[in-house]
Amino acid sequence: MMRIVLMGPPGAGKGTQAKRLADTFDMVHLSSGDILRAERSAGSPLGEELKTYMDAGELVPDGIVVKVMAGAIAAVDAAKGLLLDGFPRTVPQAEALDEQLAGLGRPLEAALVIDVPDDLLVERITGRRSCPACGHVHHVKYLPPARAGQCDQCGAALTQRDDDTETVVRERLNAYHGQTAPVIGYYESACRPVIRVDGDAPPDEVADRIARRLAPGEGT
Repeated sequence: MMRIVLMGPPGAGKGTQAKRLADTFDMVHLSSGDILRAERSAGSPLGEELKTYMDAGELVPDGIVVKVMAGAIAAVDAAKGLLLDGFPRTVPQAEALDEQLAGLGRPLEAALVIDVPDDLLVERITGRRSCPACGHVHHVKYLPPARAGQCDQCGAALTQRDDDTETVVRERLNAYHGQTAPVIGYYESACRPVIRVDGDAPPDEVADRIARRLAPGEGT
């Protein structure tokens, strides 16, 4: 039974790997983004508070994020493992998580970090093109459509998301390095295992690398 925090910059493939990890190692996958959006839509007092920040495009304060995630973590079946994706994002959130898990008698076992160079992440994200009709996703370099600008599945014109521009991606990466990367240092200073995996590879290969590092007896 594992309890792991999955970390890495935007575009590193955390979402893809989280689903595989959860299935392979029988863990409950808690995505902070999914949980915050669900709470926001629930119409609860906490959800209304979240809505104020999220609708304004502002960062949700640590205290609110911790409160929402604490409820989700407490509801997880204690007999299963736990995979946290997107939380904690700051050192105060990491400290609050440690306190909560200690109180539950289920301390964190490791932080798993998917490392990918910034320039490659920019290339990955800015090259994405999605189909507004069927949702299929292409990439101008890694998965180009047969006909330029047209979806292979339905023929509709492909579009680029507003937040997939280089300016926005660089801002997100700067935010990660300034706010979230220090969490890795927090775990290292607390002598918590930090497992780093090179994410500069196809998803299947990255998944194999992660599985090998998490296999019993491998560790960091």
